[in-house]
Amino acid sequence: MVVQTVYVECRSYYDDALPYPPVGETAHIATLAETIPDGKAQIAGIIAHADLRRPDLTDILDAHVEAGQGRLVGIRHAGAYDREPHRLMISPRGGAGLYADPDFRRGVALLGERGLTYDTWHYHHQSEAFLALAKAVPTTTLVLDHFGTPLGVGRFAGQRDAIHEVWKKDMAALACRPNVMAKLGGLSMPDNGWSWHQRDRPPSSDELVSAQGAWFRHMIACFGPERCMFESNFPVDRVSVNYAVLWNAFKKMAAVYDSDAQARMFAGTARSVYGL
Repeated sequence: MVVQTVYVECRSYYDDALPYPPVGETAHIATLAETIPDGKAQIAGIIAHADLRRPDLTDILDAHVEAGQGRLVGIRHAGAYDREPHRLMISPRGGAGLYADPDFRRGVALLGERGLTYDTWHYHHQSEAFLALAKAVPTTTLVLDHFGTPLGVGRFAGQRDAIHEVWKKDMAALACRPNVMAKLGGLSMPDNGWSWHQRDRPPSSDELVSAQGAWFRHMIACFGPERCMFESNFPVDRVSVNYAVLWNAFKKMAAVYDSDAQARMFAGTARSVYGL
């Protein structure tokens, strides 16, 4: 049973009447959270969007904090960039060299100073750049979404096994940085290359476990349950998988771990990282 969720920005509900329109998304979700009745899954935290390079970032964060009504826990300024965006179904939001940008790094550091997390998603070929960022801002908690998005389309089609081997080494290196946390999910997007969105019927939970179990087990082995948290990545993954089936797959993959580890990955780590 889902009792708490963390809302992650998705470029919705922007308010052009505000000095910084993304604050409108935070305000809308915070207001929506107040309407959810007891007994239903509560929106316990909000991860908003801000351009971390902006000189007025402090004012923007202040506005998000006020709009969040106590629920703002972090910021996502995604670093995803690929030189062939036309090959991808989901448009990347980052720019070339974003993680190395001095202004961007100052912004990420400011999040740590204010007790906010930095969430991001990017592609598997950006792991080294993300590692360098993690080293540059050691006092900010970085949350890696979607396994670092191993691509399986475009020039990466048909290379899953080779990409998996490189990806495993990259994740092990990232896990050596204590300020990096890992979200377990978001691996069923069309750009991951499974082609499930083209099927008449979505995959079963057993199919998900068979196809993706090795990726999940590696992340848990590297980061440990205390730094891993399951994520649904809905509604984005909805084109490929069913919500209930996805969570059943998570439970099946988690069943080999003890009860303490399961409690961390399904709830405890998220509550700790985001201060819920």
